[in-house]
Amino acid sequence: MSEATYNEDNIRSLDWKEHIRLRPGMYIGKLGDGSSYDDGIYILLKEVLDNCIDEFVMGHGRKIDVTIDGPRVEVRDYGRGVPLGKVIDVVSKINTGAKYDSKAFKKSVGLNGVGTKAVNALSTYFRIESAREGEMKVAEFDRGVLRKDNKLVKTQEPNGTRVIFEPDGQMFHNYQFRDQHIERLLWNYCYLNTGLTITYNGQKFQSKNGLLDLLTTKMDGDPLYPIIHLRGDDIEVALTHANHYGEEYYSFVNGQHTTQGGTHQGAFREAVAKTVKDFFKKDWEAGDVRTGIVAAVSVKVIEPVFESQTKTKLGSLEIEPGGQSMRSFIGDFIGRELDNYLHKNPEIAEVLQQRILSNERERKELSGIRKLARERAKKASLHNRKLRDCRIHLNDPKKDDRKELTTLFITEGDSASGSITKSRDVNLQAVFSLKGKPLNSYGLTKKVVYENEEFNLIQAALNIEDGMDGLRYNRIVIATDADVDGMHIRLLLMTFFLQFFPDLVKNDHLYILQTPLFRVRNKKETIYCYSDEERQRAIIKLGKSAEITRFKGLGEISPDEFKNFIGEDMRLEPVMITKDAVVHDLLSFYMGKNTPDRQGFIIDNLRVEKDLVAEASEKAALDGAMQAIARKLEANEVELDA
Repeated sequence: MSEATYNEDNIRSLDWKEHIRLRPGMYIGKLGDGSSYDDGIYILLKEVLDNCIDEFVMGHGRKIDVTIDGPRVEVRDYGRGVPLGKVIDVVSKINTGAKYDSKAFKKSVGLNGVGTKAVNALSTYFRIESAREGEMKVAEFDRGVLRKDNKLVKTQEPNGTRVIFEPDGQMFHNYQFRDQHIERLLWNYCYLNTGLTITYNGQKFQSKNGLLDLLTTKMDGDPLYPIIHLRGDDIEVALTHANHYGEEYYSFVNGQHTTQGGTHQGAFREAVAKTVKDFFKKDWEAGDVRTGIVAAVSVKVIEPVFESQTKTKLGSLEIEPGGQSMRSFIGDFIGRELDNYLHKNPEIAEVLQQRILSNERERKELSGIRKLARERAKKASLHNRKLRDCRIHLNDPKKDDRKELTTLFITEGDSASGSITKSRDVNLQAVFSLKGKPLNSYGLTKKVVYENEEFNLIQAALNIEDGMDGLRYNRIVIATDADVDGMHIRLLLMTFFLQFFPDLVKNDHLYILQTPLFRVRNKKETIYCYSDEERQRAIIKLGKSAEITRFKGLGEISPDEFKNFIGEDMRLEPVMITKDAVVHDLLSFYMGKNTPDRQGFIIDNLRVEKDLVAEASEKAALDGAMQAIARKLEANEVELDA
């Protein structure tokens, strides 16, 4: 084998925009198509919004306007406006910005002078307008290249900055902005900045009570006791307990949602457990104190250190360089304020104590079962092939830069898992093969997670027995056939995760794999179609003589073809809980005992595809589907439109 040459010709120097476009993951994390909350197109929007928020925090501008129309995004703030002589520099010269001047932006999110440069470099159209004291400067770019450098003009516009951009379709394939992700982002900004108003496509977002409003919105049903809301200098927290398993946290630094937590969240968890144990003078296990907790914590830090450019995990050990440690800062605040609150509200302290004692009893009851379950899971991983693991895991610090790309596919049957296993990326993608339909876990206690082999092995594969901190895969993808049985398995798996691990769903880790229903091809071209409408368009394009294949199951798709559907352009539908949804009510309706209301819902929402029954009329297909659903209802099973 010939050796590759290595000389002066191999050494390259990239300019700022080339480097961003060549290594976008360094700047915005994963690219994605907009199906995930942390996909790159939302990071671009966030980078622009962060500058607007920094202006608000510094006392300039109480309003932000956001408009999104198809691929075009427009953000307008009413702050001071970028200094007119530096408008081009701040969006096209790396390491250029006001955030290096701590006097101008003391507790800012953007400290590295990169944000809007990444937006500029990764957009096919980028325009920045700055209005200051009756003058305006406008510049336009294309993938970071300056196209128009307009001269200063007089203007009646109020002070502030407007940024307009369109993400590059070459970088973000088949992307689409989703309202639910954008609204979640905007609400978080408002919860953390009381007094700020954001309008998005005409809808108004604002919060009067900060993290109290956030927790009230996020809660599923009523809390066990009124939300405890505490505020101090550079810190705000809200917490309560609910009737669910696990721990649920929303943590923020300088207005940035740290979805992966960090030192501040760790210090908060530790401080809550210690303060509660000290108050009751009990040596409880920390897990018993925190199980069922729902909490939010926000801190302001001078020159925060994040573990990546996307700022999803705080690494700062101190509240400011050379200052008090994060652990003691949060520990002192919680130890003082939460202790005072519990002394002043003994009725709330009593409810909290009862929840802790209940957690302790359940843990002790499960201890023996958990030990046997761990042994079974360990033995199963050695002696069977239900889990085809990947080589990189979330808890491998040496591979931390790729953790957001790690995926576990949960499949039905050996044929489907075999196709995915043969075509997957073995470094990043793992496959878990189900045996038959999972148990309907609605209304059952966590004991079933350890006693049911399938659930126990799924939990062990994900490493979530003791919480989300050990989660080994960033995305859990349910990959089932698009037929009645496949839909049922999806529903049963979603019930399992919502019942026992709701924070996994709420933190955007659960997805449904979309695979093509049809393949339309002629001698020159092959088109995969995900709906009947796409099939019709493909037939028109390739001609009526084109060969049409209907995929009835994942096992019918060859490994060579499957590579097209689980690669960079993989179509994923996130499993999301809407703002007003209550998990308990959802599970009760869909997975509880049959009721006339639910039967009516199923019939009203039945989706029938003509191709499911070859050469049959629509009426015949409908009659057959109705009979199938009637049989399922009699067996107390549920089938829903996806």
